[in-house]
Amino acid sequence: MGKMEASPLKKPVRVRFAPSPTGPLHLGGARTALFNWLFARQNQGRFILRIEDTDRERSEKRYEVELMDGLRWLGLNWDEGPTNDPRKYRGDYGPYRQSERTELYKKYLSQLLQEGKAYYCYCSKEELEAERQAMLAQGLPPKYSGHCRDQGIPPPGKKPQVIRFKTAEAIIEFKDLIRGKISFNASLFGDLVIAKDIENPLYNFAAVVDDSAMEISHVVRGEEHLSNTPKQILLQKAFGFEEPVYAHLPLILGTDRSKLSKRFADVALAEYRRKGFLPEAMVNFLSLLGWHPKDEREILALDELVGEFDLKRVQKGGAIFNQEKLEWLQKEHLKDLTTEEMVNTLMPLLKEKKIVSEKSFLKKVVETERGRIKTLTLDEFLNLAGFFFNLPDYKADLLVWQKEPTSKIKNILSEILNKFNAVIVKSLNREEILNLLSDIIAREGRGAVLWPLRVALSGLAASPDPLEIVDILGIDESKRRIELAIDKIKKLAK
Repeated sequence: MGKMEASPLKKPVRVRFAPSPTGPLHLGGARTALFNWLFARQNQGRFILRIEDTDRERSEKRYEVELMDGLRWLGLNWDEGPTNDPRKYRGDYGPYRQSERTELYKKYLSQLLQEGKAYYCYCSKEELEAERQAMLAQGLPPKYSGHCRDQGIPPPGKKPQVIRFKTAEAIIEFKDLIRGKISFNASLFGDLVIAKDIENPLYNFAAVVDDSAMEISHVVRGEEHLSNTPKQILLQKAFGFEEPVYAHLPLILGTDRSKLSKRFADVALAEYRRKGFLPEAMVNFLSLLGWHPKDEREILALDELVGEFDLKRVQKGGAIFNQEKLEWLQKEHLKDLTTEEMVNTLMPLLKEKKIVSEKSFLKKVVETERGRIKTLTLDEFLNLAGFFFNLPDYKADLLVWQKEPTSKIKNILSEILNKFNAVIVKSLNREEILNLLSDIIAREGRGAVLWPLRVALSGLAASPDPLEIVDILGIDESKRRIELAIDKIKKLAK
């Protein structure tokens, strides 16, 4: 049995992110894209996006659009697209699509068939399953027997089912930048299926042809692809292609080191975006899933990562997903945001929930709540500030300050309402509101006045200064809410 060994390349860095548009872009895929992008930028290379949509039944355009949106949101723009494709996507290149490269695959499939390195297989699914069960019964690892390998004449009455590659019985060795030297015994594979027919190549074949055509220097991808590498090297050898350098990233695991649960791993990147996580926080978090800088820093911006990133510092063992770490990084990156940037993040999230407000109004809300905002997720923001948009239902007894009689609370709220009714402008600032209510506060006490006012305006026991709330809501909306509170306290008095 011979030995085939791949050697590292010394040529311009060209890497690719090659997702299948059969589902949303998840965290694992986003991390793979990030590590490829960082490696390209660090080495003055090129980052290529290739949509592997040969699975026509499962591929959907919406997933392609979503993953491109996700990459751009993270700041991971790709560097080129098909030279014969004039279409643009928001002013940039479209991606390469395998569905548009059929003629290229046909050329190379035909070459393998003509050279006797591949052949049509006529075995039915039933025949293959019977063969598989027979091997298992004998305690052998199941693989294709090679029944159709040397048949010169097609069997009568049968149609070809697939195209198979004649797998060499060799030890495949290659050096992985993360895992070191790796070897596989190709004799265990059997003859690989490389296409359904001349028009429909399968993953390993199409990937090999594209990697060569696009002059990919390094293939950086998840550990789950490790078993594909020797198969692809065999095909590269058959064509005389130069092998790229490989680097397989560790799996992402839960805090108990088990496979990451669907609660986190299978949540689309777009869902984190919808929840209000910042792209800066997501990039920082993804970068630390299996990699760490030399100085153990944890707060890193994208441009800092370009200078710090090193594939050799990527760990072999599983990367632990820690939701608390993500939320902490979100909080840290939040500190660098201006109020305007926070408003721009929140506006589309609120619109999606059909919570419409003027930008100037939202800006006032954010300025008031900024000190209490920790993550800028939509759920957190609405928990803190949702009352500005919709007054929550609350129990009337929440209006009562300490053990004051309900009649007194009603009278105080009525007096405040009278003060507001006398105001002829639409809004007052905090100091003007305080002056307006100063005689009531002096007579009844600060708590007895501001507590029921706070509850009337927010429906909450804990909220910002009620005078600030009046400033933001305006006089008319504040009056409406005070009237509702008076109705509530009247019913409680009965």
